[in-house]
Amino acid sequence: MKLVVNIMAESKIALITGANRGIGKEILISLSNDGFTVIGTSRSQQGVDDVNDALKSTNGSGCGVIFDVTDKNAVSTLNEKITSEYGKVSVLVNNAGITMDNLLIRMSDKEWDEVIDTNLTSIYRITKEFVKDMMKERYGRVINIGSVVGVSGNAGQTNYSSTKSALLGFTKSLAKEVASRNITVNTISPGFIDTDMTKKLKDAQKDMLIKSIPLGRMGLASELANAVGFLASDKASYITGENINVNGGLYM
Repeated sequence: MKLVVNIMAESKIALITGANRGIGKEILISLSNDGFTVIGTSRSQQGVDDVNDALKSTNGSGCGVIFDVTDKNAVSTLNEKITSEYGKVSVLVNNAGITMDNLLIRMSDKEWDEVIDTNLTSIYRITKEFVKDMMKERYGRVINIGSVVGVSGNAGQTNYSSTKSALLGFTKSLAKEVASRNITVNTISPGFIDTDMTKKLKDAQKDMLIKSIPLGRMGLASELANAVGFLASDKASYITGENINVNGGLYM
């Protein structure tokens, strides 16, 4: 069994969903610099081009792929493509997600359903597909990107908070199911990270947010990516079923 584990670990093939910008892009760059062959997904050709440009900047191997995480028929096709061109995925980073914020009494079924489908149901489908191969190879790392609101809650985000809270239960349950196959499953829950999304906030909004963070600043996407890199490495081989908060003390 040790021989199989070593072979799979050396393959170092990572799949990151939603890898064309923000946190996903930083994770892509970090894992590429760590020697992984990285496949990054995006829903658009422009996003794929951004992934490929990021990989070129690291002189890394891998590629961008157009992939809609809500398309259940595309998951097996994606796996077949990666396997035929690069080999079996050993690290899966479930990063893709959306927000459609509204107060519950004003929230439409569309706003609820699309967030649930993108942020939770897609993770079920994608992980189910790729963890099968990990089980056969007796090695794997599943890393889910959660959110501080999954544990703290947030007004106007009952849909989004529900997906991130459910992800914690998903992580712990799956970790118990696959631990005997040398597969770890963990969640990383970021707080407020300095990305294009937070840059759109007004200065007054930013100041209010920063005052609520004990470390007195927003996090960097690279700091979150460092945590992913750790969990993807053999240094974290005895950590599973955990949620790592990367939030500057916002929620403890």
